[in-house]
Amino acid sequence: MSLLRTRFIQDLQLHGYSPKTQKVYVSAICVMAQHYGKSPAQFSEDDLRRYFLHLTLQRKVARGTATIALSAIKFLFQNTLQRPWPSLKLLRPPKAKKVPVVLSRDEVQRILSSVRVPLYRVCLSTLYACGLRLSEGCNLKVSDVDGARMTLRVHGKGGKDRYVPLPQKTLDQLRELWRTHRSPDWLFPALPRQGVQGTDPEPGRPVLGATLEAAFDRALTASLVRKNAHVHTLRHSYATHLLEAGVNLRVIQELLGHSTPTTTAIYTHLTEPVCAAVQQPINDLVNAL
Repeated sequence: MSLLRTRFIQDLQLHGYSPKTQKVYVSAICVMAQHYGKSPAQFSEDDLRRYFLHLTLQRKVARGTATIALSAIKFLFQNTLQRPWPSLKLLRPPKAKKVPVVLSRDEVQRILSSVRVPLYRVCLSTLYACGLRLSEGCNLKVSDVDGARMTLRVHGKGGKDRYVPLPQKTLDQLRELWRTHRSPDWLFPALPRQGVQGTDPEPGRPVLGATLEAAFDRALTASLVRKNAHVHTLRHSYATHLLEAGVNLRVIQELLGHSTPTTTAIYTHLTEPVCAAVQQPINDLVNAL
């Protein structure tokens, strides 16, 4: 490992970045170094401008990929190499506004009931019932459940923990599931390889996100729900359904662990009452044609 790479990782650690983020940032810098065939320490400011133009105009990478690359580049040059070049302020991935897919309550029930493996079904149900990200659900521990207060402690993104309400039915499902595996640590431990084909190989560790994604995809197909949904759609649906039920947007923001209300506000455009409010005026316009 080069000295620069070691210093880069150490700086990321000092700034509190998670191991997953460290790995992604290092990978992004390695791709850039391979593109030019030299160490980033030898880069000029113009090299960075041309590389980012290469990503956006020639490779046309997704906005998420461009954002990760830009964040890694900025951190490396501003913090590790101490080169706060003006061009770093200009580099910015193109904006994109995508409306997330939202499932109806019936569709959520149909998909979850189609998950065949009990551990995966309960885990996916908990993601929906508590509005969790995939990584948050996978890493839930037995000690995170507070049955007396009916809350669940969530280890959120960026090291930000929060508490969310725990429905009684979900608590009952978690208790019933735990009696089948009795893991001292994990609510959703990885299943042994001999249990189900394609499951996680190490039962002493939590279930893998990729395993749950595969289980969700199989259930989506079996449920005959014709929407481009994925595991994170359960979280979008949770927020939208709470908003439709009259829960305050600020409360939903806290439950989801969003740092700003702007992120949560997107769900105001997805609710059935909003769509219903304009349905009749639109019908009147079309009927008059």
